[in-house]
Amino acid sequence: MTDLTTDAPMIETADASTIDKVRKATPPRREYYAYFTIIFLAALPLSFLTWALAAGRQMAIPEKGPIARAWSQARIITPMIFSA
Repeated sequence: MTDLTTDAPMIETADASTIDKVRKATPPRREYYAYFTIIFLAALPLSFLTWALAAGRQMAIPEKGPIARAWSQARIITPMIFSA
């Protein structure tokens, strides 16, 4: 068995192919923000509905508002799309 951790080669400069691989491995931020926006806007009506139902049922304003609920749903769902 080979142990590469003790005598690992040192790379001083990254060549163009390595940089291209890193760029292709990580999705662009614009794409992430586009998906985040779409999911946030789709979750907004449902979060308003659930917020209003919770407020009516408890006869008090819930601690977390409808925008915060939609924002957290978008923060949960969007990374799931990119990790698949």
